[in-house]
Amino acid sequence: MTQPVIEVRNLTKVYAGEGDAEVRALDGLDLTVRQGEYVALMGASGSGKSTLMHIIGCLDRPTSGEYWLAGADTQALNEDELARIRGERIGFVFQAFNLLPRTTALENAALPLVYQGVPAAERAERAAAALERVGLGDRLGHKPNELSGGQKQRVAIARALVQDPAVLLADEPTGNLDSRSTADILNLFDELHAEGRTIMLVTHEDEVGARAERVIWMRDGRIVPREGVAVGGTA
Repeated sequence: MTQPVIEVRNLTKVYAGEGDAEVRALDGLDLTVRQGEYVALMGASGSGKSTLMHIIGCLDRPTSGEYWLAGADTQALNEDELARIRGERIGFVFQAFNLLPRTTALENAALPLVYQGVPAAERAERAAAALERVGLGDRLGHKPNELSGGQKQRVAIARALVQDPAVLLADEPTGNLDSRSTADILNLFDELHAEGRTIMLVTHEDEVGARAERVIWMRDGRIVPREGVAVGGTA
């Protein structure tokens, strides 16, 4: 059996509400995602999936519980260590692409390596290889305004891959794309999964979730079953 990449135990996230009220965005959640899995996280707005993704992405901390990322106990890390592990082990793909508008595809894809202090020549080589992998080897010098929506998302995926992360986290990655570009991006995720990449995405779209190996449904901060759909949870 493959090793866990994400391990969550009894995870809670509580926010202060009006007056003395509390909002339990996550309520005692358990989850394991193993190396090479392709997981879709689904549920209505307010179900807690975005909160869970922020914690898994080391962008937020839980109120209580445990979160282990690729064998590292994130609760034991200070903010600098958390930023380092986030940069090294997580690749992010966002709905809005989040590309720098005045820089080329190559420079955008290389950006995580800049923060890691990788030398310029190595940055360019690794970013070019990542862009080649997503089918943009002939667009290295193009800026975002010279690319289609699907091509922009491919640049974002190349940027996420350039560090060879332990897990690829995608938040509504097809939300801004037309149907043809959506199909192209989903085909690319299928290819990355076939290569052994660990992928976890948030989506509201059934067609996107259906491409995943496992679907995890959330409601009221908990993982719940859904008839006819695989149940997420501890593997």
